Amino acid sequence: MNTPFPGMDPYLEHPILWESIHARLIVAIANQLQPRLDPRYVASIEERVFVEGPQRRIPDVWIQKAADDGNLGAVAVALADADAAMIVEVEGLELRESRVEILDSYNNMKLVAIIEVVSPTNKAAGSGRKSYVQKQREVLARDCHLVEIDLLRRGRHVVSVPAWLANSSSAFDYLICVNRWPRRNRYELYPRRLRERLPRLALPLTDPDPDVVFDVQAALEQVYIEGRYARRVRYDQPCDPPLDAADQQWADERLAAYRTAHPELFPAPPAP
Repeated sequence: MNTPFPGMDPYLEHPILWESIHARLIVAIANQLQPRLDPRYVASIEERVFVEGPQRRIPDVWIQKAADDGNLGAVAVALADADAAMIVEVEGLELRESRVEILDSYNNMKLVAIIEVVSPTNKAAGSGRKSYVQKQREVLARDCHLVEIDLLRRGRHVVSVPAWLANSSSAFDYLICVNRWPRRNRYELYPRRLRERLPRLALPLTDPDPDVVFDVQAALEQVYIEGRYARRVRYDQPCDPPLDAADQQWADERLAAYRTAHPELFPAPPAP
């Protein structure tokens, strides 16, 4: 079942959903590219590891703070004393973010291009952003192409094109940036609004090999279908981050048509 929207589904940006969306999207991009890269190139999935402060991540469960004094009030039966617990404190959480690396099997697996899908941690202050920017600088300092896919409306600008240049080129909700080595001062931008289809990108390889085209929208649709997100997304809840009034009205109209077309995804609540 495809997403209700022609481009990026804004409800997929919810913090509870995005981690799995990101992981699946990286795999979908690599799988889409590999047949087009054969026989010379390999689409490899690699990880970047960093440590984030424990207060910055919100788990996918409801957390209730316990009373400080342990006095839970009167109980109907006597309870035995609790066994002594070993207390440990987490200084930081080790997080992993995957990316696609294009390797040249004809040249000792030389790194040719990196495809990054931006995460919320990359666009917020903290170690996730520092780690991303550091890796970005390392890539731009070597003979390697860089593709950055930002499908998040929330957060600070982080892709390699300067923010003022991106903002002056076109209004956008989502931005994809391609920087080809060795022309580091030249950027190929794919700005998209919420109501637009996500682009087909030209992925640069090694001269004289031609670019390979991959379809970001098709990859997202594959993720949506295989992850069964039509059953998981709470379209009855406010979009997070919120849409402006005009876009919310448009989204509501899209969702109403989607519910009509697919009533099996929106069963009536059980009778009390």
